[in-house]
Amino acid sequence: MDEVKKKYLGTNLKMYKTIEETKVYLQRLKELTEDLPQELLELFVIPSYTTLEAARQVTEGSHVKLGAQNMCWEKEGQFTGEISPLMLKEVGVDIVEIGHSERRHTFRETDQEEGRKVRTALEYGFTPLLCVGETLEQRNFGISDETLSTQLKVALHGLDRKEASGVWVAYEPVWAIGINGKPASVEYVSARHQHMRHILTELFGEKTGNRIPILYGGSVNMENAAGLIRIPWVDGLFIGRSAWDAENFNKIIRSII
Repeated sequence: MDEVKKKYLGTNLKMYKTIEETKVYLQRLKELTEDLPQELLELFVIPSYTTLEAARQVTEGSHVKLGAQNMCWEKEGQFTGEISPLMLKEVGVDIVEIGHSERRHTFRETDQEEGRKVRTALEYGFTPLLCVGETLEQRNFGISDETLSTQLKVALHGLDRKEASGVWVAYEPVWAIGINGKPASVEYVSARHQHMRHILTELFGEKTGNRIPILYGGSVNMENAAGLIRIPWVDGLFIGRSAWDAENFNKIIRSII
């Protein structure tokens, strides 16, 4: 009998929801999904910094993991506006999102900076969720796979197999996310995920490389979620605004599980 793979399902709330709105959302999501088998589902939510402490109070001891949207690579220092791993540790975060396209393209973060953050996240016991993805221009030039290869190889450079086994990857084509995003086809997503899996096994060997979960994010909704999760190379979904309503997120989860 084939082993049933765990599915990774989560959302990044970006710069939306107040503290109270986040608490209400998480409480409802926790209630709606508490009957789902935890051995089959890794469920996570990544809210804004100011909501994290209140969010942890709601999710404490539950099946919903909590993440931060970014993190400085230094534990302390003269980095005005940054959040250190010590601060996130104190709050009780499980996951740190690294390299979201808005961090890369709006705030000009480099692959090297993402790599420093990945290593710091691992050092402090967090699960780094490394986001990668090509722009529309890069896709049109036919260099999507080269772009993904570079982002993965630079950000994961220097990790050994044990360290790499603690990393999650989220593929988010820049042109497919956000308000004006256009969903990628199943064929396109399948090809990119297969390529990324090849890169990971090339870097860390078959055993470790095949165990690193690769999630897809980009205009995921109720209509396309089931089709995307059936792609053999897709281990989970990183969902945007379709998951910002707890009832709707629960429906998507159940359509998959």
